[in-house]
Amino acid sequence: MTKLRKGLRIGVLSVCVLLLLAIQFTIGWRPFLGPRKRALNDQKFEATPVRVARGQYLTRNLLGCEICHTPSDWTQHGAPMLPGKEFAGQELAFAGFPGLAVAPNLTPDRETGIAAWTDDQLARAIREGIKHDDTTLFPLMPYMQYRSLSDEDLASVVVYVRSVAPVHNALPAMKVDFPVNYLVRGVPQPVTAPVPGPNPSDTMARGKYLVTLGCGCHDAVETLPFAGGEELRGPWGNVTSVNLTSDPSGISYYSEATFITALRTGYVGARKLNSIMPFSEFKNLTDDDIKAMFTYLKTLKPVQHRVDNSLPPTTCKLCKKKHGAGDQN
Repeated sequence: MTKLRKGLRIGVLSVCVLLLLAIQFTIGWRPFLGPRKRALNDQKFEATPVRVARGQYLTRNLLGCEICHTPSDWTQHGAPMLPGKEFAGQELAFAGFPGLAVAPNLTPDRETGIAAWTDDQLARAIREGIKHDDTTLFPLMPYMQYRSLSDEDLASVVVYVRSVAPVHNALPAMKVDFPVNYLVRGVPQPVTAPVPGPNPSDTMARGKYLVTLGCGCHDAVETLPFAGGEELRGPWGNVTSVNLTSDPSGISYYSEATFITALRTGYVGARKLNSIMPFSEFKNLTDDDIKAMFTYLKTLKPVQHRVDNSLPPTTCKLCKKKHGAGDQN
């Protein structure tokens, strides 16, 4: 019996060691320790007309906030927003989501919105993925993309959101199923250093900044930078983000005029773009900003990755997903 007990202890110890090593070299300890987060501060962003205007420009034309936080009519090209519901939040019907996806009410309503949130709670949620109650935002909210938002633009977004009309819209709480609710704790990263904006006179730097903030769906596959591959399933249908690099499988055939037309109208020639591409918002970007975005995209390293949403989904060896023209890669 002594040998048996000793053998059992060794076996249990071995299993424990293997389990600890598996955690260490796979998901890590963050899901158990909780998300990385910095302490909140008492900063208050001054509400100036310049900040309100800049915040409106960013939230309504570039960052895609309204796609999730404002109900839309997805039966129409461009998915127009429902009047009177701007930033009021909604339940999101995303196929395959592990739980209940809810975009919260971002209006300054006292009971159902963000009126009680401090400026730094809003700022931390936007760029760092930590909610006002210190829990983790599901990365459906693209806070890793918004980490690039400059400090001044972040202040402008917060000031603008506080300025919109309050809408009373009670929503259920977001629910993320186990074990995903633990795994997402490893995503947030604190922003502890100043984040400057680009030099306004540097077209390339400004284009990179705008593309980084506004085109994240095309940069979701780590091995295929800006070459598409993100599955986008919702009330708009089932599509995959396309290649934005200058490879022949991307947008090498785009002229500046083609790019501007696509972002303003949702058409490339006679081809209609799916409304999950937020051309209804991008159409209000300035000509200079759209041209800067195109200038930067043309400098990206060409990546071969064909995505054609008009074709039946097939397995793609490059992005490891199924999408139109996947078998042509």
